[in-house]
Formats: sequence, structure tokens, C-alpha cells
Amino acid sequence: QVELVESGGGLVQAGGSLRLSCAASGRILGIGSMNWYRQAPGKERELVANISSGGNTNYADPVKGRFTISRDNDKNTVYLQMNSLKPEDTAVYYCAALIIRLQMPFVPRDYWGQGTQVTVSS
Repeated sequence: QVELVESGGGLVQAGGSLRLSCAASGRILGIGSMNWYRQAPGKERELVANISSGGNTNYADPVKGRFTISRDNDKNTVYLQMNSLKPEDTAVYYCAALIIRLQMPFVPRDYWGQGTQVTVSS
């Protein structure tokens, strides 16, 4: 079984910072891209940032220059450093990763975490 567990969410004032973590555990052969999504109330889930296995990163326009995604391949963990937070960043943040389980037929598939709430007060 493979599991993604997020942590680090919470309540912060506008202008503040939070660091989200997402650790993958289980019988894992390899991990490809790792991603952060968010979903605000009444809105669709949107991609915030992603990072390839080689470290290439992409960001959604609203978070460029404020958020930084990184990963520790030894720990199977992806991070999202969020600075200069705004009320519009309030959402449930989810991590997702393309993972190959250590089990035949060794086919990669997407796994999702349970989400962590980030609330930014004005």
C-alpha cells in the first residue's frame, strides 16, 4: 500500500508564511513528478506547482515569486514553501505524485493525499 500524508497547514495572517510537507510511504519503487494542488470553496481544484524527478519546477501564475516547491528524494517528500500569503490563497491543499509501486506490473499511477487546510486571514 502507498500513502501520501500532508502536514503543515494552518491559520496565518496575510503576509505570513507556511511550509507544507507531503511524505510518501509504502512499497515504492520510484516517484516521478510531485505536485501541489489546491481547492477553494466553490472553486475547482487547480494546480499550484509541480516538480519533476530531476528537479524541474513549474508554478501557477498566482503563486509565482511567492511559493517554492522542492523535494527530498531520499525521504520521498515534497515541500511547498508559501511566503507573502494572501487571503485568496485560502484553500485545501493536496499533494499528488506519480508513483511506481514495488509490485508487478510496475505501472506508474497517481496517488493523492487527504489534503491540509490553509487559511489566510486579512
